[in-house]
Amino acid sequence: MISTDLFASEPLEAFRGHIKPEWIDFNGHMNVGYYVVAFDLGSMAFLDAVGMGYSYPERRGGSTFGLEMHVTYDREIHQDDPYVIHTRVLDCDQKRIHMYHEMRHGTEGWLAATNEIITMHINMKERRSAPFPDDIMETLNKIKDAHANLPIPSGVGRKIGIRRK
Repeated sequence: MISTDLFASEPLEAFRGHIKPEWIDFNGHMNVGYYVVAFDLGSMAFLDAVGMGYSYPERRGGSTFGLEMHVTYDREIHQDDPYVIHTRVLDCDQKRIHMYHEMRHGTEGWLAATNEIITMHINMKERRSAPFPDDIMETLNKIKDAHANLPIPSGVGRKIGIRRK
């Protein structure tokens, strides 16, 4: 669990990995579905850092479920390339977290993809939405406040559609 009272006003490095061979499609680059897998690894690492990781359902009876997500594919990334997921909290309330992830090449730093997601806190016994525990809410609010003055990324809140002139 993150224990510091102060957070940097920059996205958090949530996860580092390498593009796996089984993630490559017939075009020779990462398949679209595996971007979601990579972003989920970033989400889980972030949630683990704030106390809601893999052991959270057993320890405290809660979890998070994804409600909606948007992915952009900005530049091809290839097998064995290192990548890093940076996460920021755009907003949160008593039951939801609005996160934004960027996948960047792990050594060159260029943007490969983005992910905007809203998750809901769940009481696993009832399998219904429930407020975050006070300690988790306090941590989420500190991160949100630290990220509040960052510029909103251009992809946040986008709607999908064919642009017509």
